[in-house]
Amino acid sequence: MKYRVKHTTRYSYSSPVSQGYNVAYLIPRDCRGQRVLQSNIRIAPAPSSQVRRADYFGNTVCYFNVERPHKSLEVTVESDIEIAPSESPLLGGGITCGEVLSTLSSPMNHADIDASEYRVPSPMIGVSDELANYARTLFTPERPFIDAVGELNGKIYREFQYDPGFSTVATPLADVLANKKGVCQDFAHLAIAVLRSLGYAARYVSGYLETLPPPGQQKLKGADASHAWFAVYVPGDDWHDFDPTNDVMPADQHITTAWGRDYSDVTPLKGVVFGGGRDQRLSVAVDVERSS
Repeated sequence: MKYRVKHTTRYSYSSPVSQGYNVAYLIPRDCRGQRVLQSNIRIAPAPSSQVRRADYFGNTVCYFNVERPHKSLEVTVESDIEIAPSESPLLGGGITCGEVLSTLSSPMNHADIDASEYRVPSPMIGVSDELANYARTLFTPERPFIDAVGELNGKIYREFQYDPGFSTVATPLADVLANKKGVCQDFAHLAIAVLRSLGYAARYVSGYLETLPPPGQQKLKGADASHAWFAVYVPGDDWHDFDPTNDVMPADQHITTAWGRDYSDVTPLKGVVFGGGRDQRLSVAVDVERSS
């Protein structure tokens, strides 16, 4: 399966920006089941400098500076991605919740040790008894771990309303939990917070969904913009992804851009500008199409 992804971000300012220094997480990464065939980034006005490198988590990050006056900034990334046929999703069985906690508490290999940093609070995700209690009864010691995570995924899907007008990137997770509404970023953060509060390792994943589904299939929520979901670490196996916005395990229709502890690690585009005035407008357009 091959996809063409086009992501355009445009900032408009009420007065000129004299200088802008930006960081972009917009270039998809190679990972299990996914290969980036090519990815091009276009920036207008043309940057004074532009550098790509791999960050701490292995994501591709682009740094660029615009050092001449401008009243708008447009960043467009076009990528061609190949997705391998998905394997059958795990349907229970395997290592139990108790065994996962025991292994993570006494890590014996590099993979287990690396996963430890995803068990603790991060800038946008805290841990608490309230969060743990939201799903504590699902994670009994003898229960297959993947089965419990799948039920948490479905619980969030059933109990929370997808509402793009409710939250912003700054909305506290406590408000999301209290109001039972939010968007994909909120639901991913909630699942991660619950899992970490219970002692498990979970990370935030950013990416895209196919804009138009195959004939006869329902359009997935969040498909008109960048998307987000979460992944859990299974000792002795690997990381496995879950999408609580749509109650699925990501497969052929999900394209991974980056992953980290939370949204703040992989914000699509952020930076510092000098000038610009008080009236600054942002527009984002995303298009994901199958190319074969």
